[in-house]
Amino acid sequence: MKAARWYKAKDIRVENIEEPVIAPGKVKIKVHWTGICGSDLHEYAAGPIFIPVEQPHYVSKDIAPIVMGHEFSGEVVEIGDGVTKVQVGDPVVVEPILACGECAACKKGKYNICKHLGFHGLSGGGGGFSEYTMVDEKMVHKMPEGLSYEQGALVEPAAVALHAVRKSKLKAGDTAAVFGTGPIGLLVIEALRAAGAAEIYAVELSAERATKALELGATAVINPKDEDAVARLHDLTNGGVDVAFEVTGVPVVLQQAIDSTTFEGETIIVSIWETDASILPNNIVLTERSVKGIIAYRDIFPAVMELMKQGYFPAEKLVTKRIALEEVVTEGFEVLMKERNHIKILVNSQA
Repeated sequence: MKAARWYKAKDIRVENIEEPVIAPGKVKIKVHWTGICGSDLHEYAAGPIFIPVEQPHYVSKDIAPIVMGHEFSGEVVEIGDGVTKVQVGDPVVVEPILACGECAACKKGKYNICKHLGFHGLSGGGGGFSEYTMVDEKMVHKMPEGLSYEQGALVEPAAVALHAVRKSKLKAGDTAAVFGTGPIGLLVIEALRAAGAAEIYAVELSAERATKALELGATAVINPKDEDAVARLHDLTNGGVDVAFEVTGVPVVLQQAIDSTTFEGETIIVSIWETDASILPNNIVLTERSVKGIIAYRDIFPAVMELMKQGYFPAEKLVTKRIALEEVVTEGFEVLMKERNHIKILVNSQA
């Protein structure tokens, strides 16, 4: 079967590999649509980050080259012995976390902060940039009636956004700022709407993404090239937002996000970072602000799909390009490296 495999930074190859063979407790999926994630782009531009290169991943036992793609939907085509959660023909999405089940976090049910955290499609085990993939039964969620396969490919990134908002201290009626409105930032805006935020301010350089942020419910968009974003947020909110979400991974932006909050405000770091970022601790200490990091999601996919049924996280507003698997590098990764007008590019594994 065809699959896109990561060999090293700037080296992803679409090639023929063996189709997975069903095993007990496993679910084999015919992949329909897979999104190119910001994490995928980090791996392409400057990886490895999650991709195992020097030794096999603790859970997957795989080492590069590995099949990429962790935001995907598909159809169950075969189930292994003992599988009862889904049946052949079911439309499904995959929660792609690889967790050991043995560490202290896993034993407390916090599998997304597993000591050996990995992702199907980043850390081995197969991936969505392929015609077929196979996963553990526990990773599969049946899609509710009415959700398209395209919409299903957005469940994973929407789960990141919803988890970030749920882990924040935001309450209905509070104010929020979202620094960076790429795909995850836009989904955070949607999640904030669902959580009842009264005002949602976006900080964004791209005119196209600013327009999309307004379309999805942002109260206003601030371009930090044109004005001091922190000062403007303090003016608009009479002293700063209740919660800021940092979704850029740009070091200077982290301090701006912290400074944009009110006293006792909170900053949620959603980004995955390629470099260090310096902050001034007194800006936190003297106002009793707090800073929290989040990774991925846990126990949230069903809630995301229920919100999708209500119209949140709409694929028709977020998907800006659809390509075939053969085009994943030239029309996918390379385009995203050069252009900021795209929100979400989906890859059709069957085209």
